[in-house]
Amino acid sequence: MGSDDPSVKKLAVNECWALLRTAEVGRLAVWVDDHPDIFPLNYAVDHGTIVFRSARGTKVSAALSDAPVALEVDGYISQSHEAWSVVIKGRAEGIREIGDLMDTVDLPLFPWQGGAKDFFLRLVPTMVTGRRFVVADPSAWQNPFSSVRRSPME
Repeated sequence: MGSDDPSVKKLAVNECWALLRTAEVGRLAVWVDDHPDIFPLNYAVDHGTIVFRSARGTKVSAALSDAPVALEVDGYISQSHEAWSVVIKGRAEGIREIGDLMDTVDLPLFPWQGGAKDFFLRLVPTMVTGRRFVVADPSAWQNPFSSVRRSPME
Protein backbone atom coordinates (compact mmCIF):
# COMPACT_ATOMS: atom_id res chain seq x y z
CA MET A 1 0.00 0.00 0.00
CA GLY A 2 2.05 2.88 -1.24
CA SER A 3 1.26 6.52 -0.71
CA ASP A 4 -0.48 6.60 -4.13
CA ASP A 5 -2.86 3.76 -3.24
CA PRO A 6 -6.42 5.20 -3.43
CA SER A 7 -7.62 2.75 -0.76
CA VAL A 8 -5.36 4.44 1.79
CA LYS A 9 -6.83 7.62 3.21
CA LYS A 10 -4.39 10.18 4.59
CA LEU A 11 -5.75 11.60 7.81
CA ALA A 12 -5.92 15.27 8.71
CA VAL A 13 -4.05 16.28 11.86
CA ASN A 14 -7.29 16.73 13.83
CA GLU A 15 -8.39 13.21 12.79
CA CYS A 16 -5.05 11.86 14.04
CA TRP A 17 -5.51 13.50 17.44
CA ALA A 18 -9.09 12.20 17.70
CA LEU A 19 -7.86 8.64 17.06
CA LEU A 20 -4.97 9.04 19.51
CA ARG A 21 -7.54 9.86 22.20
CA THR A 22 -9.25 6.48 21.60
CA ALA A 23 -6.11 4.44 22.34
CA GLU A 24 -3.74 4.27 25.28
CA VAL A 25 -0.75 2.22 24.13
CA GLY A 26 1.84 3.17 21.54
CA ARG A 27 5.42 2.39 20.61
CA LEU A 28 8.10 4.97 21.27
CA ALA A 29 11.06 4.89 18.88
CA VAL A 30 14.30 6.40 20.19
CA TRP A 31 17.96 6.44 19.20
CA VAL A 32 20.19 4.54 21.66
CA ASP A 33 23.94 4.91 21.15
CA ASP A 34 24.36 3.71 17.55
CA HIS A 35 20.99 2.06 16.86
CA PRO A 36 17.23 2.63 16.99
CA ASP A 37 15.20 1.02 19.75
CA ILE A 38 11.49 0.83 20.42
CA PHE A 39 9.48 0.67 23.64
CA PRO A 40 5.77 0.10 24.25
CA LEU A 41 4.22 2.68 26.54
CA ASN A 42 0.95 3.95 27.91
CA TYR A 43 0.26 7.57 27.09
CA ALA A 44 -2.29 10.35 27.42
CA VAL A 45 -3.06 13.21 25.04
CA ASP A 46 -2.59 16.60 26.70
CA HIS A 47 -3.13 19.89 24.83
CA GLY A 48 -1.62 18.80 21.53
CA THR A 49 1.18 16.78 23.11
CA ILE A 50 1.65 13.21 24.32
CA VAL A 51 2.50 12.60 27.97
CA PHE A 52 3.89 9.38 29.40
CA ARG A 53 5.57 8.28 32.60
CA SER A 54 8.45 5.92 33.07
CA ALA A 55 11.18 4.76 35.37
CA ARG A 56 14.77 5.93 34.90
CA GLY A 57 16.51 3.86 32.25
CA THR A 58 17.35 3.52 28.59
CA LYS A 59 13.98 4.78 27.34
CA VAL A 60 14.08 7.98 29.42
CA SER A 61 17.76 8.69 28.72
CA ALA A 62 17.33 8.19 24.98
CA ALA A 63 14.08 10.16 24.83
CA LEU A 64 15.68 13.13 26.58
CA SER A 65 18.77 13.13 24.37
CA ASP A 66 19.17 15.57 21.49
CA ALA A 67 17.86 12.99 19.01
CA PRO A 68 14.25 13.27 17.86
CA VAL A 69 11.75 10.57 18.82
CA ALA A 70 8.66 9.07 17.21
CA LEU A 71 5.51 7.53 18.64
CA GLU A 72 3.40 5.15 16.58
CA VAL A 73 -0.13 4.12 17.57
CA ASP A 74 -2.44 1.75 15.66
CA GLY A 75 -6.05 0.80 15.98
CA TYR A 76 -8.88 -1.14 14.39
CA ILE A 77 -12.46 0.00 13.88
CA SER A 78 -14.49 -3.21 13.84
CA GLN A 79 -17.72 -1.64 12.51
CA SER A 80 -16.02 -0.49 9.28
CA HIS A 81 -13.24 -3.13 9.20
CA GLU A 82 -10.71 -0.30 8.99
CA ALA A 83 -7.25 -0.10 10.47
CA TRP A 84 -5.52 3.16 11.27
CA SER A 85 -2.01 4.22 12.10
CA VAL A 86 -0.77 7.54 13.48
CA VAL A 87 2.87 8.61 13.80
CA ILE A 88 4.02 11.58 15.83
CA LYS A 89 7.57 12.85 15.39
CA GLY A 90 9.15 15.42 17.66
CA ARG A 91 11.19 15.94 20.78
CA ALA A 92 10.64 14.62 24.26
CA GLU A 93 11.14 16.84 27.26
CA GLY A 94 10.98 16.15 30.96
CA ILE A 95 8.13 17.69 32.92
CA ARG A 96 9.82 19.37 35.86
CA GLU A 97 7.95 22.59 36.64
CA ILE A 98 5.77 22.00 39.70
CA GLY A 99 2.66 23.49 38.06
CA ASP A 100 3.05 21.33 34.95
CA LEU A 101 3.81 18.30 37.07
CA MET A 102 0.69 18.83 39.19
CA ASP A 103 -1.47 19.09 36.04
CA THR A 104 0.15 15.95 34.62
CA VAL A 105 -0.48 13.83 37.73
CA ASP A 106 -4.22 14.00 37.00
CA LEU A 107 -3.89 12.56 33.48
CA PRO A 108 -5.14 8.98 32.98
CA LEU A 109 -1.70 7.36 32.81
CA PHE A 110 -1.81 3.73 33.89
CA PRO A 111 1.43 1.88 33.02
CA TRP A 112 0.99 -1.85 32.59
CA GLN A 113 4.21 -2.66 34.41
CA GLY A 114 4.40 -2.08 38.14
CA GLY A 115 7.14 -0.27 40.01
CA ALA A 116 8.16 3.34 40.39
CA LYS A 117 7.41 5.45 37.31
CA ASP A 118 8.66 8.76 38.65
CA PHE A 119 9.58 10.48 35.38
CA PHE A 120 6.90 12.32 33.42
CA LEU A 121 7.81 13.17 29.84
CA ARG A 122 6.06 15.17 27.14
CA LEU A 123 6.44 14.48 23.42
CA VAL A 124 6.10 17.83 21.65
CA PRO A 125 5.26 17.11 18.02
CA THR A 126 6.89 18.63 14.98
CA MET A 127 4.94 16.34 12.64
CA VAL A 128 1.70 14.34 12.98
CA THR A 129 0.68 11.97 10.18
CA GLY A 130 -1.86 9.21 9.88
CA ARG A 131 -3.63 6.90 7.52
CA ARG A 132 -6.69 4.68 7.46
CA PHE A 133 -7.52 1.73 5.21
CA VAL A 134 -9.94 -1.17 4.94
CA VAL A 135 -8.37 -4.41 6.16
CA ALA A 136 -8.02 -6.99 3.38
CA ASP A 137 -10.00 -10.21 3.64
CA PRO A 138 -7.49 -12.96 4.59
CA SER A 139 -8.70 -15.07 1.66
CA ALA A 140 -7.16 -12.46 -0.67
CA TRP A 141 -3.75 -13.80 0.35
CA GLN A 142 -4.55 -17.46 -0.38
CA ASN A 143 -2.58 -19.23 -3.10
CA PRO A 144 -2.57 -22.80 -4.46
CA PHE A 145 -0.06 -23.84 -1.78
CA SER A 146 -1.88 -22.33 1.22
CA SER A 147 -3.65 -25.55 2.20
CA VAL A 148 -0.77 -27.93 1.41
CA ARG A 149 0.51 -29.70 4.50
CA ARG A 150 4.14 -29.04 5.25
CA SER A 151 6.51 -31.51 6.79
CA PRO A 152 7.63 -30.62 10.31
CA MET A 153 10.99 -28.95 10.72
CA GLU A 154 13.77 -31.33 11.68
